Amino acid sequence: MEQGISFDLGLIRRYDQSGPRYTSYPTAVEFDERFDEAAYKAACARSNLSGRPLSLYFHLPFCDTVCFYCACNKIATKDRSLAPPYLERLHKEIAMQSALFDRHRVVEQLHWGGGTPTFLSHDQMQGLMDQTRRHFTLADDAVGEFSIEIDPREADAATVALLRRIGFNRMSLGVQDFDPRVQAAVNRIQTEAETLEVLDAARAQGFRSISLDLIYGLPLQTAASFLSTLDRIIELTPDRISVFNYAHLPTRFKAQRRINETDLPAPEVKLEILQSTIARLGEAGYVYIGMDHFARPDDELAQAQRAGTLYRNFQGYSTHADCDLIGLGVTSIGKVDNTYGQNRRELDEYYADLDADRLPVFRGLTLNRDDLIRRDVITRLICNFQLSMPAVETAWDIVFADYFADALKRLEVMVGDGLLQIEDGTIRILPRGRLLVRNICMAFDAYLANKSGPIGFSKVI
Repeated sequence: MEQGISFDLGLIRRYDQSGPRYTSYPTAVEFDERFDEAAYKAACARSNLSGRPLSLYFHLPFCDTVCFYCACNKIATKDRSLAPPYLERLHKEIAMQSALFDRHRVVEQLHWGGGTPTFLSHDQMQGLMDQTRRHFTLADDAVGEFSIEIDPREADAATVALLRRIGFNRMSLGVQDFDPRVQAAVNRIQTEAETLEVLDAARAQGFRSISLDLIYGLPLQTAASFLSTLDRIIELTPDRISVFNYAHLPTRFKAQRRINETDLPAPEVKLEILQSTIARLGEAGYVYIGMDHFARPDDELAQAQRAGTLYRNFQGYSTHADCDLIGLGVTSIGKVDNTYGQNRRELDEYYADLDADRLPVFRGLTLNRDDLIRRDVITRLICNFQLSMPAVETAWDIVFADYFADALKRLEVMVGDGLLQIEDGTIRILPRGRLLVRNICMAFDAYLANKSGPIGFSKVI
C-alpha cells in the first residue's frame, strides 16, 4: 500500500478536536471497577483454550528526576531503596500471573516501560528477567520482540551490553529536543553525547530496532530550532522516529504546572513545526506509520503496514496482533481474551493486594460483540489506513452498510473533504486524511455518541 502523507493546514485546523488515541477500544475511560480479580481469572482460563502466544508488559515507575512535560504514571525519586520492595511484589505478581496461563504458550513480545526501567541496578534488571524466564516461556531471540524504553541519562554502554545479554533486542531512546534552552525549560538536561553513547552501544550489541522519541510543542521551541534537532536525529539514521505532540494538561498532570505557559509555542507555530517535520522526514525516506510514528521503509512496522498485518495496543504499534497481553506492575493494563484489566494505580494499594495474595487487578471491561466488531474496524483503519468491508462482513457475519449506517453517514463530510474514499467495498484513507485518522475512527466509536464531548482526551494534532 502507498504510505504517503500530505499536510493540509486548513483541514487540520478544522478537524483538530479532542479524541482518543485508540491504544484500545473501548478506551480506558470506559473501564469499570465491577471487573475484578475473579473476572480476570475467568478471562485467563478462556484464553488458554485459544493457545494464543503471550505478550508481557512490565511497568517500572521510578524516575530519578521529573520531566515537567511528562504525563506517564511515574514516581520521581532519588531514593534507590524504593526499588527492592517494588521488585519483591513484582516477582510475586509474575509467579501469580504465570500460574493462570499454560506454560506452552510462548511469550513473543515483552516490553519494559515506565518511569525509567534503567532506574534499576544491573543486578535488579538481571533478577527481573531471570524471574520472568523462570515462570514464562520466552520465544527465541530470532522470533521474540523484546523492547525497553531508555532514558540515556540513566544508561551507558555497560547497561546496553547487559540489556542485550538478558534478552532485549529493541529499544526506544527518549530525546525530546537537543536544544539546551528547551531542555532547561522542561527539566530534562540531556547531552547529545549521552544519547550517542547509548545509540552506538545498541548498534554494537546488535539491537535490531532502535527508535528515537521527540516531542513538539514544548516551551521555547520554534520551527527552526526543532528542525535543527530533527536534522541531527536523521543523521543518526534510527530505524524509527516518534514525534509526539505535547498536550499541556496541567490540571491532570501536576508536573506540567511547572512549565511557564507563556513559553509554549502558539498553535500556528506547532502546526508549522509539524508540517516541516513531516516534509523533512519524507525527504529523508521515512514513511508515516501513523499516530506520531515514522519508520524506514525496511523496518518491520513499515513492512507489516504494507502487508496489512500491523496492530496497535497499549504500547503502540506492533507486529504481533494475535497475542494476549499481560500487564505487570502498578497501573499496568492487560488485554486477555475479550477483556481489559488494569492494576492498582497507587503503590500502597498494589503492595497490599499482593501481600494479601490477591492479584492487583481493580478495574477493567468485558467486551461485548459490538465492542469487538468496532475494535476490529478501528484497528484496521488506524493501522493500515484502509479496510475491506467484505472482509469485516465475513469475519463478523454482518452487512457492513446496515450495521454501520450511522458511521458511514458521519464519514460523508470527510469523503467530501478528501480525507478518505469509499469505493468498491473499501474504505481507503487518503494521504491528506492520515494525520486525521483519529477523527475517522471516532465515527465508529459507539461510546462517543453517548457523550456530550470526548472529555479527557488530547487534541488529535
